[in-house]
Amino acid sequence: MKHHILPVSPSTVNWGYFSKVVAPALTLKSGDRATIETLTHHANDDHERMIEGDPGAESVFKWTREHKAIPRRGAGPTEGPFKLGSGEGVGVHLLTGPVAIEGAEPGDVLEVRILDVRPRPSCSACHAGRCFGSNVAASWGFHYHDLIEEPKPREVVTIFELDTSGEPFARAVYNYVWTPQTDPDGIVHSTIDYPGVKVDHSLIRKRENILQNVKVPARLHFGTMGLAPSESDYVSSIPPSYTGGNIDDWRIGKGARIYYPVAVDGAFFSVGDPHAAQGDSELGGTAIETSLTGDFEFILHKKNDLGGTILEGLTHPLLETDSQWSVYGFTFPNYLVELGVNAQTEVANHSSLDKAMRDAFRKLRRFLMTVHHLSEDEAISLLSVAADFGVTQVVDANWGVHGSIRKNVFVGR
Repeated sequence: MKHHILPVSPSTVNWGYFSKVVAPALTLKSGDRATIETLTHHANDDHERMIEGDPGAESVFKWTREHKAIPRRGAGPTEGPFKLGSGEGVGVHLLTGPVAIEGAEPGDVLEVRILDVRPRPSCSACHAGRCFGSNVAASWGFHYHDLIEEPKPREVVTIFELDTSGEPFARAVYNYVWTPQTDPDGIVHSTIDYPGVKVDHSLIRKRENILQNVKVPARLHFGTMGLAPSESDYVSSIPPSYTGGNIDDWRIGKGARIYYPVAVDGAFFSVGDPHAAQGDSELGGTAIETSLTGDFEFILHKKNDLGGTILEGLTHPLLETDSQWSVYGFTFPNYLVELGVNAQTEVANHSSLDKAMRDAFRKLRRFLMTVHHLSEDEAISLLSVAADFGVTQVVDANWGVHGSIRKNVFVGR
């Protein structure tokens, strides 16, 4: 076993997409471990607290009229004309990787073990050693067209500080309503429509003393983690799919194991969208978006060895913790195939929790019948009396429902 280190830099981070054609940032063998740094794409909501003085973050977010460290931001064309900024496309998350796994082939399953997760401290002289994150009630949030207070509509950014001195928790520091921001190329962003735009704090009004007497329990996890799909060279980081991606389940944190079906040679694992805390549904559009570093272990399960294991017949992400297994249902199990050539722009127009619930039911039924050898009638009975279904997220274009079954249900197995 070898232990690798993968820091963030413009050469180790892709902005807004999974890809099977970019050069791997790291190649390792099954059984190897890696410490991987990740950055939140919302760090520029408060540059002073989350970027200033941090060499890695500064290198990734560097953007002047003369130089843009990462011009491609999304799974779109590299040639213009552009309306929102150079390299615009669908996809927003900073993803570290890809990590190639030697010997991985389509049909295999990659197991990713999250051994540890820790926050990235601020390097700012004023805030050194403290940890911060941003929560955005955004235009893509479930709430956006159902507001009751003025002004309507509005996008609101809330900055949180993460306290890790004991049992970690987050407290709100201040919030502000998004006001039009002009990027270094002179483009005005009246809404939060392009990742990495630096907020000029002279143009906003901070509202302090908010969420008084509220402590949010921390749930450090990675919102977006998965493998490269085979269907397209560049795939948006926003909708989750059969190889994982933007699942946004707070349970994908320390101690979890998640299994992904391999779709391309090398698997091409990427991770990002780090979160300090999130509730089921991620209703407003984001979690507390922060920067995290994780320790991972990678185990490759070859397709010929899957029979008789919990991975037999697996065609979708499967989460395992000490206490339960979880599957993920989506509006479209594989939207890239189901929606055709315009899938990446069309998927958000068809989001449905009904379809996601149906998909989660079918996946957990298959798991009980294949892995635990139940009849269909036995499986359906158990699904009603012992399985838990919840809304994973309603903001990622391909909406999600997770279905979980506790391990202690299976006595003596």
